[in-house]
Amino acid sequence: MRPDTPAENVDHTAEAARLERTAGLYPEDAEHLLLQAAAHLELAGDRAGASTLYDRLLASDSPLEGPYLVRALKASNLWEYDHEAEARAIIDGVRAAAPRDPAPWVIVAEALESHDELEAAQDTFTEGAVLLLTDVPEPPYSTLPLLFGRHRVRRMLGAAHDEWDALADTLHSSPISLDELHDPKRVWSLGSDNPAELQAEITRLQAELGTYREALSRPFPVAVLHWSAPELAELVAAYPALTAEYPSHEEHLATIEASLRELAASGTPNLGIVTATVPSYEAFAASEASSPSDTTLLPQYATTLAARGLAVAWPPQRASACWCGSGRGYGECHGVGA
Repeated sequence: MRPDTPAENVDHTAEAARLERTAGLYPEDAEHLLLQAAAHLELAGDRAGASTLYDRLLASDSPLEGPYLVRALKASNLWEYDHEAEARAIIDGVRAAAPRDPAPWVIVAEALESHDELEAAQDTFTEGAVLLLTDVPEPPYSTLPLLFGRHRVRRMLGAAHDEWDALADTLHSSPISLDELHDPKRVWSLGSDNPAELQAEITRLQAELGTYREALSRPFPVAVLHWSAPELAELVAAYPALTAEYPSHEEHLATIEASLRELAASGTPNLGIVTATVPSYEAFAASEASSPSDTTLLPQYATTLAARGLAVAWPPQRASACWCGSGRGYGECHGVGA
């Protein structure tokens, strides 16, 4: 989650520097930490410094978990300090790449919207929705900003409702409808002397605040720990007591999928997978003054990774790459029979 505290209440420059130092200590988490640092620099008004961090990530030799997310954030930031041409080029590249993560779509669409490129914003929201939500029985929580953003822009354009707008209305949980929240002719309280209009606007703003708080307070995913084959081999070689927990990599992968399906069947929401590394796990064990051989640390470690925003939502869409890293689609791999 990106920080949103006003600059007068937080020393965003100092916080960015702290996150950069932490990224140096924990390179496996550098992507997440540096994105947070860049967000703090943006809030501090140091947009050039934020761009430097985005460039640092994109130039890294290590593969990024969210390369299109980084590009989208860089484009949005560049446009805010008069680098429109470069921002547009990056946005075009993100759209052409058609990422399977909703976040880059939302960021570039909102960048276009904030600069009054409403037709382009609508097209971008629509492309993302069609790509990620076609033939999906229930839209994942992470895709809701796509639908809500598209609904908002189309209301500003005066477009008639279509099936995607109807779906957004259905998924919207606030007592104030999306049509009312996104009405471009809303009477803002500061411009009205009518008490009834003032009260109606207060009610709308309270509904928006409630939706925002709900998003912020959404619990961390119930996350299951995943080890890649090389990492698991290193783990059990260093800590043989964990062999009972992980007899083989194949069984480990099967257990992850079975556990998540069982949790889903029981009604547990917001499921995810976090990928572990041995150095990160050893550092966590040291912070807990315990041995990595202690199996009770494993779920705690998974929760800690999820709390740091490192969980990947489960289940993936059937055509998306399987969470196990096989390179095959989820529907052809661990999603068979799901």
